[in-house]
Amino acid sequence: MSFLFLCGKGKVFGFSCGLRKGFNYQQSCSLVNVKFKWVKDKALDAVIAGERDLRAACNLISILSSAPNGRLPIYHLSRHRGQLGLPHDLKLSTFIRRYPTIFHESYVFDSAGTRVPCFELTLEALNLHHEELDVIRDNVMDLIDRLRKLLMLTKGRTLPLQTIDQLKWDLGLPYDYCDNLIRNYADLFSFFRLPDDRIGLKLLSWDDALAVSQLEKNAALQAEEDLKNSCLAFPVGFTRGFGLKRKCMGWLKEWQKLPYTSPYADASHLDPRTDVSEKRIVGVFHELLHLTIQKKTQRQNVSNLRKPLSLPQKFTKVFERHPGIFYISKMSDTQTVVLREAYDCQRLLQRHPLVDIRERFASMMRKGFLDRSRGVYKKIADVGHKDPSKIVHGLDSEVESDYKLFSEYESDDSIRCPP
Repeated sequence: MSFLFLCGKGKVFGFSCGLRKGFNYQQSCSLVNVKFKWVKDKALDAVIAGERDLRAACNLISILSSAPNGRLPIYHLSRHRGQLGLPHDLKLSTFIRRYPTIFHESYVFDSAGTRVPCFELTLEALNLHHEELDVIRDNVMDLIDRLRKLLMLTKGRTLPLQTIDQLKWDLGLPYDYCDNLIRNYADLFSFFRLPDDRIGLKLLSWDDALAVSQLEKNAALQAEEDLKNSCLAFPVGFTRGFGLKRKCMGWLKEWQKLPYTSPYADASHLDPRTDVSEKRIVGVFHELLHLTIQKKTQRQNVSNLRKPLSLPQKFTKVFERHPGIFYISKMSDTQTVVLREAYDCQRLLQRHPLVDIRERFASMMRKGFLDRSRGVYKKIADVGHKDPSKIVHGLDSEVESDYKLFSEYESDDSIRCPP
């Protein structure tokens, strides 16, 4: 897929004007009513395929690795189910058993003497997780800066932890980022209680060096002669066979020529009913997706960002109105927004070290899924004596006890395995 700037050359304004000040632009262009059809992009859909299972597995890996003995019974893991994003009709034990290269199954006894499934990481998965922790330590300031820039996009440099939790996987933040990352930087961040009694995170100070968007950085590298021109254009590319109408092409060319307002600048002067305001919204999400390590996030993850980002109602409509900038994948029963310019077919152009780790986990999952479907992994009943040290008291009544521990695997034909 080739990308182009539909207003000629990309241009950037002088940074000396101050990024936190808006543009004094006469807004005479109202919001033009144009509609683009959604066209499936198989290459970008392939990027999304298996993402749900990979994210759930990586979260379980973090949970198991932090357990005192590295092993937890299924009822304990079920307490974290809400954070895994799995379908409601899929039993957690069924999901875990699909990936025997990642999870090793044993059992413990409850107080009634019933065998309860218990899971721990395989040695291969544990070793890869340790590599992941090393990568996080080596890139900790990069991850911190991504979080700082996210907070700088918001009004008051604050966000509820619940909102950050929804984005932590995309930002590359570790599962337990609050305890093992944020608390180490008390000079940068502060926890506080919101009016609705939720816990929020505040960035304590503004950093002008970080308040430069990726689009501005790219334009500055081009060293255009008229550097003070504010009409930056977004890279645009369409799926083959898109069939862009001449009317829409004309509107898009004119839209690209409108002034670009930095997502880190005050935009309170912009009329939300204009194309100029819409270009600012596109710029906000263009920057937000650049902050993610794989340049994508689920659409629902940004649904709570309207007020913090000072956006108008129905702000996510920009994803449909600009299919040359954003692609909406509908894989895995959800909508994922992908930044087109970040990919060459299925290849991510700028690869964060954590992406390589995740791809290795995905490869392990594929291998385990296929090997298990071929019968490589067999359930072997343990007929040994009950070990008192493995007795677990106080078993929750909602344990998945209806599953026969040594029965055949349930069919997973309808489940998509990671690519």
